[in-house]
Amino acid sequence: MFGISRGDISNQKELISDPAGICFIAQNDNNNGFVDTVKPEGYKQFNGNSLVVGRQTGVVYYQEKNFVTTDGVLVLSAKDDFIKSKNIGLVCRSALSKKMFSFGYNNTVSSAKLNKISIHLPIQNGKMDFAFMESFIAELEAERLAVLEAHLLATGLKDTTLTTEEENALKAFKSVAWGSFNLEKLFGKSTRGKRLKSDDRVAGNLPFVTAGETDEGISDFISNEVTIFSENTTTIDMFGSAKYRNYQYGGDDHIAVVHTESLPKFASIFVTAAIHKSSHTGKFDYGRNFYAKDADELNIHLPIKYHQPDYALMETLITAIQKLVIKDVVLYADRKIAATQSVIAS
Repeated sequence: MFGISRGDISNQKELISDPAGICFIAQNDNNNGFVDTVKPEGYKQFNGNSLVVGRQTGVVYYQEKNFVTTDGVLVLSAKDDFIKSKNIGLVCRSALSKKMFSFGYNNTVSSAKLNKISIHLPIQNGKMDFAFMESFIAELEAERLAVLEAHLLATGLKDTTLTTEEENALKAFKSVAWGSFNLEKLFGKSTRGKRLKSDDRVAGNLPFVTAGETDEGISDFISNEVTIFSENTTTIDMFGSAKYRNYQYGGDDHIAVVHTESLPKFASIFVTAAIHKSSHTGKFDYGRNFYAKDADELNIHLPIKYHQPDYALMETLITAIQKLVIKDVVLYADRKIAATQSVIAS
């Protein structure tokens, strides 16, 4: 089904960024492998509508556009160009991914190993059923878009029209006065979670927060008797990464909790961003963890009015930014709903 070849970029630092260039794909788990657009000269270029496989990870991606890639990536180019659309490419990617569970850093992927793999695809009359693949993916997309649409309506996020106050706040942002504030003086002493080993956790409904970016640091859902931290607070993990929590949760000893619960929600979100900017600087790592005492010593920069934090302005700025971000989501959902409905109808 596929011709298998390998990327030829061995030193990513030599790549030159170019907004009008070609997609550069690497073997990572984020953003479908996309890293940047670069100047393509001097590197082997691959056509879109291909599958790529990370040699060390076994992760499979579908690539819609032309691209260049590293020597750590294998490229599967469909023979006879049978992958003619994104939907067909996604079905093939899913089918191959199911066969890649045994690969990883201790069992790297090679062309020879891939050539021994068979995948299962829908057929009709002994031939690949491309029409079914197209409609099946379109129906799945429509189903998820309907859930998104319902969520936008239920939460009021469908309304993306900026108020006069929000427009004025965005226009005046560059002239905002800022001040430096100590975190402990603003919100009192931060609280540290307590260690709870994986083997001791009892399944339940309470989110349990640990260090890390995956799933916003939520490592488990528990029913153990632990300190329950309030919603509308901010956590800072051992690496200095700050996250806003709009729900009750427990936390381990690598989590510091900043008690912003008395603030309005959107002001808390603004404060979380300010904390992250001050705490997540590369200063903290496995050798030097961030703890609650470090939070108490942290200084953050906030908009001020009469030399005090201007929480009202922070609220307005965040609601305006939320609308600007959500507007793209709303427009995307509307376009995709119309497009998928036309595919299903045909």
